Amino acid sequence: MAPKTAEPAFTLSSASPTTTRADVVVIGVGRDLKAIEPADGVSKAFGRSFRPTLTALGFKGKKGDVAVLPSGGAIKAAVVVAVGLDAEPTTTDLRKAAAKAIKAVHNASTVAYALPTADADAVRAVAEGVKLGAYRFDRYRTTDDAKQAAEDRPNGIVILTRLSRDTSALAALEAAQTTSTAVNRVRDWVNTGPGDLTPAAFADSVSEIAKADGATGVKVTVWDEARLAKEECGGILGVGQGSANPPRMVQVTYKPKKPAAHLALVGKGITFDSGGLSLKPGASMMTMKCDMAGAASVVAATLAIAALELPIQVTCIASMAENMPSGTAMRPGDVIAIRGGTTVEVHNTDAEGRLVLADGLVVAVEAKPDVVIDVATLTGAAMVALGDRTAAVLGNDEVLRQQILDAAEVAGESFWPLPITEEVTARVTSSDIADVRQHNPKPAGGALFAAAFLQKFVGDTTWAHLDIAGPAFNDAGAYDEVPKGGTGMSVRTLIGVAEQLGRRVG
Repeated sequence: MAPKTAEPAFTLSSASPTTTRADVVVIGVGRDLKAIEPADGVSKAFGRSFRPTLTALGFKGKKGDVAVLPSGGAIKAAVVVAVGLDAEPTTTDLRKAAAKAIKAVHNASTVAYALPTADADAVRAVAEGVKLGAYRFDRYRTTDDAKQAAEDRPNGIVILTRLSRDTSALAALEAAQTTSTAVNRVRDWVNTGPGDLTPAAFADSVSEIAKADGATGVKVTVWDEARLAKEECGGILGVGQGSANPPRMVQVTYKPKKPAAHLALVGKGITFDSGGLSLKPGASMMTMKCDMAGAASVVAATLAIAALELPIQVTCIASMAENMPSGTAMRPGDVIAIRGGTTVEVHNTDAEGRLVLADGLVVAVEAKPDVVIDVATLTGAAMVALGDRTAAVLGNDEVLRQQILDAAEVAGESFWPLPITEEVTARVTSSDIADVRQHNPKPAGGALFAAAFLQKFVGDTTWAHLDIAGPAFNDAGAYDEVPKGGTGMSVRTLIGVAEQLGRRVG
């Protein structure tokens, strides 16, 4: 398998875009086809040839436009990459532009970004865009062309900014790298073949990465199938009983000194979802290695929160199982008991995610957190409602829901609120033989029913549910900072929520 290439070094510099020693300079260009400050000197250096050259390349200065042109000695760098940008871009605009630019760079050792960086948030957005846009998954690539592509990455990224010595900008650069590393970890886990990422292998990988990170205050505990049985986690055991690969529950905790709040994160970790005895069509299974994206997201976010040393306590629960059909598999009609004793009548073994989450939520609530957020690729109904680029947010607290939406806006991730209505809540308790029923008795409102089911296991704790079924995996072409395959969607939002909670200090 292809070797892992070294990550480029990121630095800030006050150098001029026209004299920097980088091989490539990235500049923003508006619809008037003039370079935007701090790169306005670049278009002046090109003189009259700048606009007609861009026009000949089909560049119009619109958002998303990218053009690569040789400098011809007009500036010290040999190549200029122009990206369409407004004169006063948002952080989301900057992140997208930086990502598009890095994808256009080839055979360069150093790349300098001369995009507008009015404040530390802008610096962070540019750095995130570069690292997220440069992502590639090379684990299974063995050809010479693939190895060449893996090596075709810059060694250094320089962000040209007047804030080069500003402490907040330097901190933002570090935060960007930590956050982007977390997102790319999720992408790697999601893209890994399900035969190589069984529940046990996933749990081992979490333990190894947490140890390698070495962040202070982090502890990883793994419950195997024997411990899960002892702890009466019937949801995870029920889903996993049809597979030769037994389930795991991974608990990652982070506790700094004097935390401002206690956040619990719970993730669905179905490492492969065949649907169980309620078998999926073959074509629908091709992307079901992504059904552990929720667990990957909460783990990666927790490790990032620890690396950033945010002043909040985190209890992270990742419920991992493989949902397979066999003679020992859970059957429609079975009744299982979730940790704590609540009984569930099973109707559809392909609605397994809510069962493993139920155990995880109960364990999380036992830790007495202030806030619980669960993340899951839970329902196709959320995709029907919101498409494949927007995730749903539901819960029992409007303040928390708004915090998530605010954090998502800053992070550049798309969420939309959905309700948990009295109607669907009543359906959850409509089983004739058990405390609750697992599956919606009606064809409509599936995402709402799933959330109402999960709500039964959080009690009075402030809670939100993120259904990332659509945007967790991009089965189409790459766009902006989002690659094809695993996306890492929700990690930046979770870190943003943690940053909000951490601001309660002092």
